[in-house]
Amino acid sequence: MALIKPFAALRPRRDLAERVCELPYDVLSTEEARAAAAGNPLSFFHVSKPEIDLPPDTDVHAPEVYAKAKSNFQEFISRGVLNRDDSSHFYLYRQVMNGHSQVGLVAAASCQEYLDGIIRKHELTRPDKEDDRVHHIEALNSQTGPAFLTYRAAPAIDGFVTRQTARDPDIDFTAKDGVRHSSWTIGQDDTAFVASEFEKIPFLYIADGHHRSAAAARVFQTRKGAGSSGFFLSVIFPHNQLQILPYNRVLKDFNALSETELLKNLESVFVIKQPGSAIPRQPHELGLFIGNQWRTLSFRPQFLLATDPIEKLDVTLLQKVLGPMFGIDDPRTSNRIGFVGGIRGTAELEKLVRSGEYACAFAMFPTRIEDLMTVADAGGLMPPKSTWFEPKLRDAMFCHMLG
Repeated sequence: MALIKPFAALRPRRDLAERVCELPYDVLSTEEARAAAAGNPLSFFHVSKPEIDLPPDTDVHAPEVYAKAKSNFQEFISRGVLNRDDSSHFYLYRQVMNGHSQVGLVAAASCQEYLDGIIRKHELTRPDKEDDRVHHIEALNSQTGPAFLTYRAAPAIDGFVTRQTARDPDIDFTAKDGVRHSSWTIGQDDTAFVASEFEKIPFLYIADGHHRSAAAARVFQTRKGAGSSGFFLSVIFPHNQLQILPYNRVLKDFNALSETELLKNLESVFVIKQPGSAIPRQPHELGLFIGNQWRTLSFRPQFLLATDPIEKLDVTLLQKVLGPMFGIDDPRTSNRIGFVGGIRGTAELEKLVRSGEYACAFAMFPTRIEDLMTVADAGGLMPPKSTWFEPKLRDAMFCHMLG
């Protein structure tokens, strides 16, 4: 069962939400955050990336960074920029991006269920990134960025959400990037219904936010569940509403091969169509930008015989090519491969190759959410950079106070 709880959210004042709410802390650099927050003292980057208010050479993990986050956060609260609800609720959070709409339940998910594997993960976390989020949570006594969770869609929940979102939202704004963000408060009379319906859900899955989830679990263990530390801020979406974009690859060189030699070697693995398309149309099809043109690559049948869910993924199959052919044995550490989120489009791949910074690019077909859940159910780990979820949840739409 999935144990979720309502909570008294700390939220931005309705008329200020557009200026306050920001992209997650980990999808942009300090320099990008500083530029985005320029001229906007209400930007939540002053809390989620507080180094923007300190000298440029400041270590982003220094104690003064977390102290600055705390002081800025407390100032937002004292000035009424952020206000805490008087009672506990579940909430709904809808995002609309380029015609795609998704609605998630905002709730406090169980740290113990994360530790027990009822909330399932699919990627490794890095200790330094976990440490950063632990320090941030402890400094603020709050979780300010939600984990992005999913579950296998349930008709009863879908119907309830449809009825609830027919009302006028509490908060409704369109961000500078064109994504519309809306939220609703679920009445306390419906709290028991929501909780009981989720008790019927056997597992939740982390789509995005592994480090936030792991950090929350560590704080829970340190505090022994005191206050609200046993739960972590989550937005939980039905699986069939999620939009996964590809995570494309760019390679620095041909590993001492000529372009002709490389293409000949690739023909042993792929059926190559020239000219091809930049956008793969189906699983096991890739786009290759090389020599100033696109080719369509389709894996030959003998490479598609695996039954293991991880071995069947296109990102796994391609890595088996990148290792021997390009000399990229570990994509996590190699400086000869780069990863480009699908939100940037294939034009970005062409730009990187034409600039000479990279030698070629692979455009991937998006990993399916069903494959992610199958891998997680099997206790497996997805290869690095397998999924890119869009749109991103905005920090500060909801904060979960721990005390």
